[in-house]
Amino acid sequence: MSTSEVRVERVQAPLLYELRRRILRGNDPEVDVVDPLDDESTSLHFGGFVDDRVVVSASFFPAAAPIRGDLVSYQLRYMATDFVVQGKGYGAKVQGVAFSELRALGAEQVWAKARDSALGFYCATGWSVVEGSEHLSPLTKLPHHVIIRILADDA
Repeated sequence: MSTSEVRVERVQAPLLYELRRRILRGNDPEVDVVDPLDDESTSLHFGGFVDDRVVVSASFFPAAAPIRGDLVSYQLRYMATDFVVQGKGYGAKVQGVAFSELRALGAEQVWAKARDSALGFYCATGWSVVEGSEHLSPLTKLPHHVIIRILADDA
């Protein structure tokens, strides 16, 4: 499969819940993967599809960033790529489409709390790790870092 085989669309959050649960929460049926901000009119959700199957999820919520608070910022949450297609460029393609839409809405920066196990992907796709931001997620107990991406750098 090449990245041209993945289709990226804006979607409603519930379409992403199964992937969020399976990839980010160990497929635990007891874990709630609904975010209180999912239904806000300012929230954006993107799905990457192969055929009719969601293989990538990414949600963006307007939120002040922990650094460069002067920039219009969105927080990326619930970025997940199905295990069977990881490494094929699908996540990067979803980010590219999302970043274009976010820039059109006036966003200048995107930030996230990324799992350390995913930092290689984020750094390879243009994100920067904020020094001294390491922490354990209260939800997953996994190590994370804050990462940022200045969208003007992409224009």
